Amino acid sequence: MAWDEWEQLKADAAARGSAHLQLNHVPDPVGVGYDRLKSDKKAWSTAGEGVSGLKGDIGKALGKLDAGQTGLGDTAGCESAAAQAELFASWKKYVADVSGRCGDLGGLLERTGLDLAMSDADVKAELDKISAKYKDTEAVGGQAKGR
Repeated sequence: MAWDEWEQLKADAAARGSAHLQLNHVPDPVGVGYDRLKSDKKAWSTAGEGVSGLKGDIGKALGKLDAGQTGLGDTAGCESAAAQAELFASWKKYVADVSGRCGDLGGLLERTGLDLAMSDADVKAELDKISAKYKDTEAVGGQAKGR
């Protein structure tokens, strides 16, 4: 394409008054202020770092839980000691899962904020994966039937 031809195409497009592209604006479909919605990379990253940072405190708590369990010894012949050991194992797994969930969720928030390239559906799918991976057990006891 010759330079003159290119200049003529640009001039024709300008004469038609082509639409301007504006990426930071979405029309407000119902008049409630959606057009002011903005996403902030720093907010996403800060939230992710905060949630990921919980892993350290949870790790310390898990260490204290382990230290508090030392000295229990053989639980044979003592039902309360056996029950306590079983409870300890259950809580140790639960706390480790909470730590893992914080790491996974924090990482997702940080990745989402890094480039804001994930769609809402992609973020929701990742959150659903985390929820399925760390699905809590059903509560037992203290539940009235039929309510």
